[in-house]
Amino acid sequence: MQTATSTQHLHASDEPELVHTPTVHYVAVLGSGAPGTDQFYRKKLLIGDVARALNGDGAEPVIEIQYWYPEGSLPTEIADFYSVNPIPTLQYRVMATIPEGITADELNAARTRAASALTSAADSVELFTIPEQDVVQVMHHGPFSEEFSTLDRLGQFAAAQNLHRSGPHHEVHLDAFTRQTPQDTLRTILRDPVA
Repeated sequence: MQTATSTQHLHASDEPELVHTPTVHYVAVLGSGAPGTDQFYRKKLLIGDVARALNGDGAEPVIEIQYWYPEGSLPTEIADFYSVNPIPTLQYRVMATIPEGITADELNAARTRAASALTSAADSVELFTIPEQDVVQVMHHGPFSEEFSTLDRLGQFAAAQNLHRSGPHHEVHLDAFTRQTPQDTLRTILRDPVA
């Protein structure tokens, strides 16, 4: 098995690689169901608004999403993550990076400043941290619907290293997108923690 090399959080190669990612701090909200629903896009916009308020720079935040299936679902590996269980059963966490040390009071104030029709009392916006970890990852170019072949390549790479997914599947959306955005030029880091 090759040794993981350290990498920057928002960087990935076009070829599958094993890397060690740093600790990253987020504002996040949980959701369930298939990506692309009205609820999914509402939560994505909400997290973007809260992250802008917390970051204070007005920049469009990079949206990241962790995906997993509920307990009792069939086990999945990297290559078959989206093809074994029904997609509508997915659980997810929509996230955007924030500075370390943000307090719950600062989060509540930012959510109030960002309050709009995008928020719902049912949305539990939280502080969340992903610790440093070993992951396999690859840059996917183009439509989300074509991720299957990229995940297959990533899964084959992990299997050759005798590595297995050890946590939620993670997608880092480097380019902002809405439901209407053409997807041909979108860049998405597909990342899976491994052991």
